[in-house]
Amino acid sequence: MNKKIIENHKRYLERVKLYQRFGYDLEKERKNILDESLPIAGRILEAGTGKGHFALVLAKAGYQFITFDISEEEQHIAKLNLAYFNVEKSVEYHIENGEHTSFGDNSFDTIFSVNVLHHLRNPYQVINELIRLLAPKGKLVLADFTQKGFEVMDSIHSLEGNKHEVGKVGLKDMEEYLTKKGFSVKKANSVYQYVLIAGRGSI
Repeated sequence: MNKKIIENHKRYLERVKLYQRFGYDLEKERKNILDESLPIAGRILEAGTGKGHFALVLAKAGYQFITFDISEEEQHIAKLNLAYFNVEKSVEYHIENGEHTSFGDNSFDTIFSVNVLHHLRNPYQVINELIRLLAPKGKLVLADFTQKGFEVMDSIHSLEGNKHEVGKVGLKDMEEYLTKKGFSVKKANSVYQYVLIAGRGSI
């Protein structure tokens, strides 16, 4: 196996252990988001690849999907993460700006965006773009941290000498926004993660 893939996986395992020190099981939380979103069908899009933590869960579960991110560097790490488990062929990678993507209207039946919302400078513009991409009977799944989850992230970033920046728009704001746009919304949560599942029909 490629040396870069092995070295990256070691860093991934170190990251998992660091999260676990604060009570956050990274793989379990991502799997829970997927489970809450079932059933999943049709064309799948992940908005915000990041380092591939949720993409890995989707790929290991056997789904074929498209994922995009604005950062080539982050997505490169994601590719290495998935390559270690030999599931990288399940994924089509794109570099896109979430405010204006190159995909056509109504292109996807299921759209995921996991732990991305709090990073966005223009969250409503991104959500409007995801709505444009969503098929009429499609499902939009947004997940982000609870207060406890944000506390864990703050602790981890502080250890690393960084500050975890958080925007002013949260999932509660997005729930109200989507409801006003005619979406039905279902909610779920763990101690660390909120999950919001929205659709124009039954979900």
